[in-house]
Amino acid sequence: MTPRRPGPAVVLAIASLLAATLTLPASAQDPVSGPLDGLAPTPPMGWNSWNRFACDVSETLIRETADAMVSSGMRDAGYEYVVIDDCWQVDRDANGEIVVDPERFPSGMKALADYVHSKGLKFGIYSDAGTATCQGRPGSRGHEYQDARTYAAWGVDYLKYDWCNHGTQDPEASYRTMRQALEAAGRPIVFSICEWGSNQPWLWAGGIGHLWRTTSDILNCYDCRVDWGGMGFIHILDLQDGLEAYAGPGGWNDPDMLEVGNDGLTDIESKAHFSLWAILASPLMAGNDLRTMSSATREILTNHEVLAVNQDPLGRQGRRVRKRGDLETWARELHDGSRAVVLFNRGESDADLGVSWPEIGYPARLEASIRDLWRHEELGRFSGGWSVRVPAHGAVMVRVSP
Repeated sequence: MTPRRPGPAVVLAIASLLAATLTLPASAQDPVSGPLDGLAPTPPMGWNSWNRFACDVSETLIRETADAMVSSGMRDAGYEYVVIDDCWQVDRDANGEIVVDPERFPSGMKALADYVHSKGLKFGIYSDAGTATCQGRPGSRGHEYQDARTYAAWGVDYLKYDWCNHGTQDPEASYRTMRQALEAAGRPIVFSICEWGSNQPWLWAGGIGHLWRTTSDILNCYDCRVDWGGMGFIHILDLQDGLEAYAGPGGWNDPDMLEVGNDGLTDIESKAHFSLWAILASPLMAGNDLRTMSSATREILTNHEVLAVNQDPLGRQGRRVRKRGDLETWARELHDGSRAVVLFNRGESDADLGVSWPEIGYPARLEASIRDLWRHEELGRFSGGWSVRVPAHGAVMVRVSP
């Protein structure tokens, strides 16, 4: 989204909250049964308009993007959601119904969703838990059930729900209200909690959302920061270490959307970014212009071996197992007992970097095979560990199999 300065949430009155919780049945306290069950057994994959287009969205863009997801091979690689971010809505009518921008979306959202569905894809949309979105469009506060019914009628499959203009709202209560509204609407809709990690959603969002943002917004750069909190992907990466216990099938830590293929990153940096998001079991929401992307970007986004790590059914989020200055080793257990490993060199010069078997849960004496997931090559069998030369700002990603 755009620069914003989130203020601290004020907790609701403790006595009334406790009283309400104690008198509710278990199903009302924890909305985990209903049409939203089982929607994200692996991290969601798709495309979102914000990183590349911001408010410059239209039905033409969305239709052309859906076409490109098919023609580029991204749909066949597993990407399924086409999500419109902020700025599609302009007002509410006399009945409180959300009004779609008639100039940019003259056919309406139902027709657009039908087109996306006709391509074998799913359709997503954006709203906000506050009174207004981050761009000042109507938010859903006070209209949660009304909006959820509208989205269901349009054929929406994914809702990204932001956290601007929230005043003194309690985040858990606000997001729980929309979860319950989506359940009542009766359509399976993946619920993406975009609360920026301000109130540690990994501690409470399970059973409410299917994914929850853990940081402020990603920016189209390698290591930049801005005053309002946006940052390059290596700074977001640092904030993921230690959150691995809170992710798994059905609920995922979300370090924000991908900047792969946008002009702020080189191809080497994009490959590192994608490797790390894959090993983190992150949702993979592309944020580039799919219609004009280079062959190098397409090859990164559709690398089936890297995507298989991200979508591994065990659902274990990777963690940093070694850090020595700018040299980092990240690892993740996979369902067949093998390990995915990313060797990441965040420094300015090429460097040798490796992994030892004990760091990834294997005995040192074990002989294991190494497969390079970017070169698609078997590299041989090794005992004790393995190392390789890694380019500056780059990553090597391998699979280690006993």
